[in-house]
Amino acid sequence: MSSQTSSHKPRVAVVFGGRSSEHGISVVTAGAVMRAIDREKYDVLPIGITTDGRWALTADDPERMAIADRQLPTVAALAESAEGGVVLPVDPTNREIVYTEPGSVPKALGEVDVVFPVLHGPYGEDGTLQGLLELSGVPYVGSGVLASAVGQDKDYMKRVFTSFGLPVGPYEVIRPREWEKDSAAARKKIVDFAGDHGWPLFVKPARAGSSIGITKVDDLAGLDEAIEEARRHDPKVIVEALLRGREIECGVLEFEDGPRASVPAEIPPVTAHDFYDFEAKYIDSADGIVPAPLTPEQTAEVQRLAVEAFEAASCEGLVRADFFLQDNGEFVINEINTLPGFTPISMYPRMWQESGVSYPELIDRLLQAALTRSTGLR
Repeated sequence: MSSQTSSHKPRVAVVFGGRSSEHGISVVTAGAVMRAIDREKYDVLPIGITTDGRWALTADDPERMAIADRQLPTVAALAESAEGGVVLPVDPTNREIVYTEPGSVPKALGEVDVVFPVLHGPYGEDGTLQGLLELSGVPYVGSGVLASAVGQDKDYMKRVFTSFGLPVGPYEVIRPREWEKDSAAARKKIVDFAGDHGWPLFVKPARAGSSIGITKVDDLAGLDEAIEEARRHDPKVIVEALLRGREIECGVLEFEDGPRASVPAEIPPVTAHDFYDFEAKYIDSADGIVPAPLTPEQTAEVQRLAVEAFEAASCEGLVRADFFLQDNGEFVINEINTLPGFTPISMYPRMWQESGVSYPELIDRLLQAALTRSTGLR
C-alpha cells in the first residue's frame, strides 16, 4: 500500500475499453462505475485502453461514456491525446503511474492504491490484466489470474464445474488446430453432436462475452458460416445444445464472512431477437424481471449453486452466474461472468439493489474488499 496520511483518500484507477470486441460496452460500464464512486471517499483516475492496446489518459466525464443514438462510445474519442500513453511500472515497490507523449518530458501522475478493471473479454477479464497487476503489486477489484482465466474460457469453465459436481448442459469444443488441420472432421464432430442432441445448436467463441459472435444454427446449412463468425472473435469454438427452459441469473458478492448470493433475476424471452444477443442486452435493453418469479425452494437452490460456482472457480469479489431452469425443474449452469456489466440496465447491480445493496454501496464494498486483499498467493 502506498504511504497514506489520515486524510488520504484512496486513489482508484478505473481501467476500461480494451482490445476485445466488447470494447464499447466496457466504456459504458466504466462510465456507470465512475458516476457511482463516492468522490468524497475516493480519488479517481480514468485510464482507457484503445482497441490497439494503447493505455490512454481520458477525461473524467462519465456523461460522454454512454450509448448515444444506438452507438457505443470508444476510448479513442475520450482520450486526451491521440499519441500519449500511460505506463504502469511492473515493480511492486513503485506505484507511480507515468504519462508520456512523444517529444515531451514524462509526467508523473502519482500513485494508485487500487485498480477497478472494467474490461470485458480477452486482454482484460481473462487474467492477463490481473497478471500485470499482480506483478505490479497493485490491489484490484475482482477475481485473480486463475479464476479470471477459467471464467473467460467456456470450455475449461464447464470442465471445472463438472469436476465439482455442478450441472452443465451438453457441449462440444472445436480447438484451433482441429479446424485448421481437418475442418471436415471437425464439422462431422458437430454434426454427430447434433445427431445426439438435436438442432438448433448455439455456436460460440469459447472466450468472448456479451453474446458477441454467437449464432443460433437451425440446420447443417448454416453451420460453416456460424463457425467462421465465432472464429472471427476466437479461434477456439464451443458448440452448445439448446436447453429448453427459463433463463435465470444470480449475483454473488464477497462479504466479510464469505460470498453471498443476491435475489435471482429472470431474462424473459425476447420477441425481437432469436435469443438474448448483444443488441437485446445493450441496445434494445431487454427487461429482466427482478426478483425472478421462483418458488422459495427454487430461489434457495439457484443461490446455492451460484455460490458453489463462485467457490469452484476460486473467484473473488463478484460474479454473475447464469442458469437455465429446465422444464423438468432442474437448474443447469450456463456460465459465470467474473466482471459482469455495470451499465444502468445491467442485471448484476439490479439484483443487488433488490437485495438491499445500492449501486454506490456495491461499488464501495468491492473497492474496500480489494484494498484489504493482498496481491500474490492468497
